[in-house]
Amino acid sequence: MITASNLRFSYSSLKKFDFPDISCKDKEALLILGQSGKGKTTLLHLLALLLKPDSGEILIAGKLANSLSPELATRVRAKHIGIIYQRPHFVSSLSVIDNILLSNYLANQKQDRAKAIYLAQELGFAEHLSKKTTQLSQGEQQRVSIARSLMNDPNVILADEPTSSLDDSNCEKVINLLKRQSASIGASLVVVTHDQRLKDEFSNRVTL
Repeated sequence: MITASNLRFSYSSLKKFDFPDISCKDKEALLILGQSGKGKTTLLHLLALLLKPDSGEILIAGKLANSLSPELATRVRAKHIGIIYQRPHFVSSLSVIDNILLSNYLANQKQDRAKAIYLAQELGFAEHLSKKTTQLSQGEQQRVSIARSLMNDPNVILADEPTSSLDDSNCEKVINLLKRQSASIGASLVVVTHDQRLKDEFSNRVTL
C-alpha cells in the first residue's frame, strides 16, 4: 500500500507543485493523468523516494518513507519498489536478460532466470533475450523495463508513461500484465501518464 498526503515540491520559486492526496491499496491500481508540465514525473519520483518533498508525507506499507536517509531510501527502493521509467535505463554492455536479472542482484536477491524468461514471453520479447538493449526498438525497451520492475515482487509498482511508445495491441497487453502481476503479488500499481487510452482501464483515477 502507498499513500501520500499534502505533498509539495519546488524546483525554484517559479516552479512549484502542490499534489492531490493519493491512496492505492495492495492489489489495487491507480491512474494519475495529466498533460506535460503538470508534474507527473515529479510526483512519481517523489513516490519512488528519488526526490524529497518540501512538505507532506509518503507511507509505503504503513511506514513513513520520505524521511529516510539516502542509504535507507535506496534499500527500500531496491526491495520494495518496482519503477518503470519513461526512458529506460540499461547497462549497454549487458544482454537483455542480464539487464532484467540486474534487478535481483541490486536487491541482493537470488537471480530468477525462469521468471525473467516468463515475463519476456508474456510481454512478447523472449526472442530478444540474448541481444543488447541497444538493438531493441523503443517499444521493446519499454517492455524490458516493465519486466525488470516486476522481478523482485515489489510492494509498489510505479510506472511513468508505460504505454507511450506502444501501439494499441501492446498497450492493452502491457496494462493487463501490470494489473495481473500487481494483483498476484499483492502490490499497489500506480501509473502516471497522459495516454488517454488508459482512462477506461482504471476505476481509481486522479487528474493533475
